[in-house]
Amino acid sequence: MFKTKKEIISDLKLIDVVVELLDARIPVSSRNPDIQELTKNKKKIILLNKSDLASEEDNQKWLSFFTKQAPTILTDASTGRGINSLNKAIEKIMEEEKAIQASRGRINKTTRVMILGIPNVGKSSLINRLNKKIVAQVGNKPGVTRQKQWIRIGNNQELLDTPGVLWPKFESEKVALNLAFTGTIKDDIIEKVDIAYELLKVLYKDYLNNLIERYKLSKEELDKIKESKNYAYTLMQIIALKRGCLLSGGRVDDEKVASLILDDFRSGKLGRITLEKC
Repeated sequence: MFKTKKEIISDLKLIDVVVELLDARIPVSSRNPDIQELTKNKKKIILLNKSDLASEEDNQKWLSFFTKQAPTILTDASTGRGINSLNKAIEKIMEEEKAIQASRGRINKTTRVMILGIPNVGKSSLINRLNKKIVAQVGNKPGVTRQKQWIRIGNNQELLDTPGVLWPKFESEKVALNLAFTGTIKDDIIEKVDIAYELLKVLYKDYLNNLIERYKLSKEELDKIKESKNYAYTLMQIIALKRGCLLSGGRVDDEKVASLILDDFRSGKLGRITLEKC
């Protein structure tokens, strides 16, 4: 991470526009404070990516919040939502500088754009959409992009992809958990069962109807959860029984049901969920 940060500092001297990707489900937790500091004097566009997985009502609130800081766009790199708006935003933010360059005889100067964001926020998917072909590795796990690469995305635009960078110390346990819920922190660093357990506590409080619909929870089962002191684990056991996440002898397979719950959340099968409210 230190090496990547050093490279970013060096490359920023060549850059006209920074595109900062945030996860729309956790806009604050997914914002690297180091990136904010390093790019504070650069033209910037903010993308709230994976917005298809986040609540539309919350998307609009966060859009209004971040637009006060920089041009902000709701995107979904996997489907292409908002990509055309990004191209237009890059052109608009460079209008004044290009006019100055044209007055000096420098016409059609290439705009150099840097994509920055934490791991697993969708940088590679975004680049592939902009370039209309697969040029960057894509994966639903952190750390897929390993080295920087320049990519021409038009006659007058070049894009610099960089590996995702986390910061060395998180501000709070809540930030760390949000990053773990969305898969930014690798599942083998924090126990998967612990991550799913903590996620269920959040979803039970704020998105109970999503859980009821996805796992077909009955009134009797909900009453059982309410009566339990360890309600999150009770809920995990109920889901395990419903989905057949069992070991020999009928015991609950904690690892399997934890994986199921996390996959359902990360893929959107639990519905559109925003973990951080504006």
